[in-house]
Amino acid sequence: MSDFHHARLEWDEQGRPLSREFDDVYFSPVSGFDETHHVFIAGNDLARRFAELPAGGRFTIGETGFGTGLNFLCAWQLFERCAPEDARLHFVSVEKFPLTRDDLQRALGLWPQLAPLAAQLLDQYVAVHPGFQRFNLAGGRVSLTLLIGDALDCLPELDARIDAWFLDGFAPAKNPEMWSPALFAQLARLSAPGTSLATFTAAGFVRRSLKDVGFAIRRTPGFGKKWEMSQGRFTGEARDAAKPWYARPRFAPARREALVIGAGLAGCASAASLAARGWRVTLLERHDAPAREASGNPQGVLYLKLSAHGTPLSRLILSGFGHTRRLLQRLEQGRDWQACGVLQLAFDDKEAQRQARLAEAFPANLLHRLDQAAASALAGVALPAGGLFYPEAGWVHPPALCRLLGEHPNIHLVPHREVLELQREDDLWSARSGDVTLATAPVVVLAGAAEVLRFPQAAGLQLKRIRGQISRLPVTAESAGLGTVLCAEGYVAPPRDGEHTLGASFDFHSTDLEPTAAEHAGNLALLEEISPDLCRRLHADELDPALLEGRAAFRCTTPDYLPIVGPLADAEAFATAYAVLARDARQVPDVPAPWFDGLYLNSAHGSRGLITAPLSGELLAAWLDDEPLPVPRAVAEACHPNRFALRRLIRGQSA
Repeated sequence: MSDFHHARLEWDEQGRPLSREFDDVYFSPVSGFDETHHVFIAGNDLARRFAELPAGGRFTIGETGFGTGLNFLCAWQLFERCAPEDARLHFVSVEKFPLTRDDLQRALGLWPQLAPLAAQLLDQYVAVHPGFQRFNLAGGRVSLTLLIGDALDCLPELDARIDAWFLDGFAPAKNPEMWSPALFAQLARLSAPGTSLATFTAAGFVRRSLKDVGFAIRRTPGFGKKWEMSQGRFTGEARDAAKPWYARPRFAPARREALVIGAGLAGCASAASLAARGWRVTLLERHDAPAREASGNPQGVLYLKLSAHGTPLSRLILSGFGHTRRLLQRLEQGRDWQACGVLQLAFDDKEAQRQARLAEAFPANLLHRLDQAAASALAGVALPAGGLFYPEAGWVHPPALCRLLGEHPNIHLVPHREVLELQREDDLWSARSGDVTLATAPVVVLAGAAEVLRFPQAAGLQLKRIRGQISRLPVTAESAGLGTVLCAEGYVAPPRDGEHTLGASFDFHSTDLEPTAAEHAGNLALLEEISPDLCRRLHADELDPALLEGRAAFRCTTPDYLPIVGPLADAEAFATAYAVLARDARQVPDVPAPWFDGLYLNSAHGSRGLITAPLSGELLAAWLDDEPLPVPRAVAEACHPNRFALRRLIRGQSA
């Protein structure tokens, strides 16, 4: 990722962008808009195919080369004009050098006929970093998944079934990697019989290479000065290389109705992602309102604990951060969130070395190092060290995000309903409390943190609860100017509603949720480590820990610190079905996983829920609706509930 950078552009006399990397134009100098419609829209017969979609239908377009987004906006515009109102469009595009927001705005200004759609894209075009980036547009009717990176790195990680391909890299002579046999093999892997393809080039080696991987290709009249272009259909067989225990369950309920149990951040995110896809969702919450437990703190931090080695957790965090930041564009700045940045202090040599590795591995617009003087100037208080600054991060009021996610008209919140038992009867799940049936639906999502373990269907999941307590400190005239979130072993945020949030403690043993003076005192000690100057400004030595306000809640996490997101299988039947793995872990038995039909999980987000839970809602909906996954396949598998049963088998442990 260290070689990541935005597109370097030059602009011609007509205000059109040219790539300095590839010395090539982004679109036809005659008319980019007309070229897109001739080559890609008409070349894939999209007007007819959109119009013939069934009610609630889905269509997925794959593209090599996002560029200015012109092709995407034209496809979106046509979809709105032709497709049924409840149909959904997925657009998946790979781009090695994305435009900056300013350059994108300038380029899209060339097409006033696309202005309303361009405005939506530009509003969401924030925190675009390497990896998979998900954008939800048109009220959730249109999803854009940008794969930021080299196409030959990104496409092998994509889990999707594409209906139409736009091959729109720079010219083959300028950018040969985008027209290579290895890339075309990925197009074939992601295609099904009948998948269409269109491209502006009619180069012989391109046509031959596409034929070699299963596309029937023909030359057709090109646009402008190009005499010919290429169109094709995939005539090969659909392929799915997923191992059976990670394959998508082939379950399609007769009614698109779901129960989500737990209205914290994970539950509200799951409900929102399903509701945007037309599901009717009943959101069951045991308290009087959403966000009453771990999601109820007054301020949570968008804290990116990344790895320089590209671990699944680090990649999930990077994608999740972008997704959450785009969601926050819909909330009120200052009241519900603040893009004030987050400064992670280099509080010892080991942390300073870790930060140096991260600064080398990631782009500077995501994170960069500040020395002590620069960090203190940014924070507005004296700091004991410099650190790593995340300029696009900040703090969020988690209940406001939960409210935003839960306000969809397809979501029905039912408070004061604690589900104690789940039963499957006549293709429906019944959520029960004693002899009382609270609700029924063909699909259930368990999103109640560690409480999911009360259901026998979740047996075998490895979850642990960690108590955390925050302290609320009254703002003072001297502390009011704190300019960014400060993190070391704990964190302190700029003021909201006259208070700073300080925390959070970690207690692996206590099961009591009553705040304690001892943990308030511990939080004040964390503050002293962060900034003795801020301590003085807050008059912390005059504060009585026994009189401080605060709240405690349980984080829920796993041994590998990854959340658990996806379909649930029967643990005992799993052990029987794949018993051979205990003898040879290289085996891949041709046995379908013993899924619980319609039972899914979104849990164990630990202290990272603001970053991982909303994207996990999208991942869960993608599992359910057989859509392109919003994260690399390896990341989805790393978060999969079956990972625990698989490890037990391979290690020879009993369930």
